[in-house]
Amino acid sequence: MPSIISIRGVSKTYASGLTALKSVNLDIHQGEILALLGPNGAGKTTLISIVCGIVNKSTGSVLVDGHDNVSDYRITRRLIGLVPQELHLSIFEKVWDTVRFSRQLYGKPHDDAYLEKILKQLSLWEKKDAKIMTLSGGMKRRVLIAKALAHEPRILFLDEPSAGVDVELRQDMWRVVRALRDTGVTIILTTHYIEEAEDLADRVGVINKGELILVEDKHALMDKLGQKQLTLELLKPLAKLPRKLAAYGLELAAQGKELVYRYDARNARHSMAEVLQALSAAKIAFGDLRTEQSTLEDIFMGLVKR
Repeated sequence: MPSIISIRGVSKTYASGLTALKSVNLDIHQGEILALLGPNGAGKTTLISIVCGIVNKSTGSVLVDGHDNVSDYRITRRLIGLVPQELHLSIFEKVWDTVRFSRQLYGKPHDDAYLEKILKQLSLWEKKDAKIMTLSGGMKRRVLIAKALAHEPRILFLDEPSAGVDVELRQDMWRVVRALRDTGVTIILTTHYIEEAEDLADRVGVINKGELILVEDKHALMDKLGQKQLTLELLKPLAKLPRKLAAYGLELAAQGKELVYRYDARNARHSMAEVLQALSAAKIAFGDLRTEQSTLEDIFMGLVKR
C-alpha cells in the first residue's frame, strides 16, 4: 500500500529544553485510518502539528504525497484537513458562513451542494444559520470538522475529536469518518476513547514520552500482544492443585470453584487442548468454560508501563 505521508527522523526540542519528540519514523498509508494513542504529553499533538506545518521540527523531514511540507507548504496544506483539540471559532459568525469561508481560503470554487452534504452528514444543516456562540460544545466540534472538510482534503487529522461530544453525536461523527475512508481519504486520529480506536482503526501507533513505541495492524497487534484467559468452572471445588498440573501455570480462583489458565498468544507454553487433556488425565471435571482476550486498552496500558 503506498504511503501518503512519510515521516523520517522527526524530533522536536523547545527553547525551554523540553524534548517533545525523539526521532520519529512513520509511514501512513493512503486510505487508512491510523489511531495514535498515548498519555497526555506523549507528543501526539506535536507530531500532528509538525506534519500540518503549524510547528517547526528540530530535525528530520516530512513528505506529504511526495511533497516536502516546508518547501512545498502551499501544496501540502491543501491536501490536509485539521480538526484541532482546542475550539478556535469566531463565535459571532454563522455556521454556514464560517464553513463557506474555510473553503474559499484554499481557493476552491463555490460548491454549496458539497457544503450542504457535509453539514447534513454532521447533523448541522438545521443549525446552518445559527451563530457559533449559540451552539453546544459538541456542535462546535462538529463545525470544526465541517471546516476541515470544506476544501475536500485527501488527509484528515482528528486531534481528540470526541472531547466534549455526547455518545449520539460521537456515533454520527464516526459514521462520517468511515464514509470518508471509503472514498479514499486518509484519517489520522488521536483519542482517549480507546474503544473508538479498537472499533475504527486499521492500524494503531503508540507514543510515549516523545517516542513512537510501535505501529502495528490492529488485529495483528491484538493477536501478538493480547493475553488470553481460559476459565473453567469446576464441578467439585479443589483445595489445591494436583502436583502433576504444576507445569501448566494453572491458578485456583473463586474459593477453589474455578481454574484459570492465562497465556500469551505469542509464546504459549501449552495449547488449550493440552491443558484440557491434562485436566482429564487428572480426573478433574468441569461444568462450563469461558475464554477472554485482552482489549486494546489492556495492551496500550501494558506497553506504556513497560
